[in-house]
Amino acid sequence: MKSSGIGGQAVIEGIMMKNQEQYAVAVRKPDQEIVVEVQNYQGIVKNKAVKNLPIVRGVLSFIDSLVLGMKTLTFSASFYEEEENSKPSKADKALNQLFKDKAEDVVMGATVCFSVVAAVALFMILPYFISNLLEPYIISTKLMAVIEGLIRIAIFIGYILLISCMKDIRRTFMYHGAEHKCINCIESGLPLTVENVRISSKQHKRCGTSFLLIVMVISMVFFFFIHTSNPVLRVVIRLLLIPVIAGVSYEFIRFAGNHDSLLVELLSKPGMWMQRLTTKEPDDQMIEVAIRAVDAVFDWKSWQVEQGHLSQEEADRMRAEEGFEFYE
Repeated sequence: MKSSGIGGQAVIEGIMMKNQEQYAVAVRKPDQEIVVEVQNYQGIVKNKAVKNLPIVRGVLSFIDSLVLGMKTLTFSASFYEEEENSKPSKADKALNQLFKDKAEDVVMGATVCFSVVAAVALFMILPYFISNLLEPYIISTKLMAVIEGLIRIAIFIGYILLISCMKDIRRTFMYHGAEHKCINCIESGLPLTVENVRISSKQHKRCGTSFLLIVMVISMVFFFFIHTSNPVLRVVIRLLLIPVIAGVSYEFIRFAGNHDSLLVELLSKPGMWMQRLTTKEPDDQMIEVAIRAVDAVFDWKSWQVEQGHLSQEEADRMRAEEGFEFYE
């Protein structure tokens, strides 16, 4: 199945879809109206040569996804803030006075930094210290690396199971399913309609859930071969290798998303299984929101014509019908 190159994420009562440097956020407001915002995001690094370097592009893509994800989440949340909280707090006023028009960027940057630090502490450092408790009983350093990796995966799965108990997170997972279904619908050669999206798979090889699981597996491989007896140096090595591990994991996800083979299918299975926890079946209203987000940034009809899924005549007919419905 040929990759369309589009990707996205679920936000609060909506979907963000990104195609190259353009992204769209579609949100269903409390009054049931769907609002769509389209903007450009070039990333933290503008140099295309640097952005296309293997491994490096994975690190940059991960950072960009955090920044853009936080920005789109904030946008979607703005429609659901309670009226009494709409007035700026004293902290907001202080930040606006101190940073002026850069206040939002500063808050965004601080939030992203905090999120990264918290994730590293929870999924990289904590498993190391837990596994360290077993060191007096286990002589093999390689076995210790495997145990640490298994603890890391267990914490990740436990975290997903814990947050999935929250009602708002369950709805977000449903929108996550709608995002995947739309992409799978397009890449399977089906017209992007509610009916076709509904029957499409809610699992996709390029998913962020798969990426995070691959990060943990790749980290286990790295730490299996790299070892030192100095406890402080062990922590430092884990911190220094995070960008490399993220970059290698990105290359695997990128390769898997563009290739169909038995080996790729087998290696992608664990990530696809994990997506059963982070994606849920969406309702038709959620699918409608996802379709609006896709339509805003991706000409799927032209793409399907290029891939041979649609004829030019069929694509033109669909556009004409959509135009008629719009002006009716």
